[in-house]
Amino acid sequence: MKDSSKLDADRQTIAELAPTKVLRVALNLGNPILVQKDPASGQLAGVTVDMSRDIGNRLGLPVEFKEFDSAGKVSQCAMQDVWDIAFLAIDPKRAIDILYSEPYVHIEGTYVVTQASTLRNQEDIDKPGVKVAVGEGTAYDLFLSRHLQHAEIVRFETSEASLQQFSGQGLEVAAGIRQPLEHFARDEGGFRVLEGYFTLIEQAVGCPRGRPLAAAFLSRYVQQAKQSGFIADGFRRSGQPPLFIPPAGAA
Repeated sequence: MKDSSKLDADRQTIAELAPTKVLRVALNLGNPILVQKDPASGQLAGVTVDMSRDIGNRLGLPVEFKEFDSAGKVSQCAMQDVWDIAFLAIDPKRAIDILYSEPYVHIEGTYVVTQASTLRNQEDIDKPGVKVAVGEGTAYDLFLSRHLQHAEIVRFETSEASLQQFSGQGLEVAAGIRQPLEHFARDEGGFRVLEGYFTLIEQAVGCPRGRPLAAAFLSRYVQQAKQSGFIADGFRRSGQPPLFIPPAGAA
C-alpha cells in the first residue's frame, strides 16, 4: 500500500539514497515482527517491506531486497556498499557506521526461561552462574554486553539458533524480543517469558554513514509515515500485535 503524501527528494538526495539507481534494502529475517517470508513461495511481507516499497515508489526507484538472518550481519557490512537502507535497532556501536532516523516502533527485550527455573524477575538474571543465550550482534546482545555485570552471555549465530539450542546446552535463560519468545514458549512447552523488559529496543531506518542527505530524507519519511498511520497500518496488515509507535519527532 502506498502512502502518496508528498515528500520531495532532489537528484543529489536520490543519488545518495540509491547510487546504483536501485534502492537496495537490507531485511533482517531474524525479526519476524518486522518482516515475514513465506517458506513455500518465498514472498516477503511485513511493515519493513511495505515501507521499503513506499520509499521506492516515492523516489521512482526499483527496490531490491537483500536478505539477512540477523541484524548483526546487516550492521557488519554497513560500509561495504551492500545495502542502501536497513531497518535496525538504534545502538551506539552500530551508529559508528550507520546514520539513523528517529525510531518508528519500540519493541520489548526480555527473557525466556525454563519452567523449572528459579529465575522469576528481570532483576534475577544478572547473577554469578547465570548464562544468557543471545543471537550474536542483536540489539539485546549489544545492550546486555554493556549492562550485565555478573551473568555470562553465550552467543549463537542467530536469534532462532539461540532459542532452539539454549535449553539443550544446559542454559537457563535466553534473551530476545518479547513476541517471538512468547511464540516459542507457547509452541514448545516447558518455558515461560518473564514479565517486564530489560530494554525498549528502538527500531529505526538507517543508511551508511557519509550519506547525510539520504539520512535526512529517511528521517522526514519516518516522521510522515508515523503521522499518516502508514506504519501502524503496516503492522496490522502483517498480523502483528499492538506495538508502541512513538509520536513523530520523538527520539
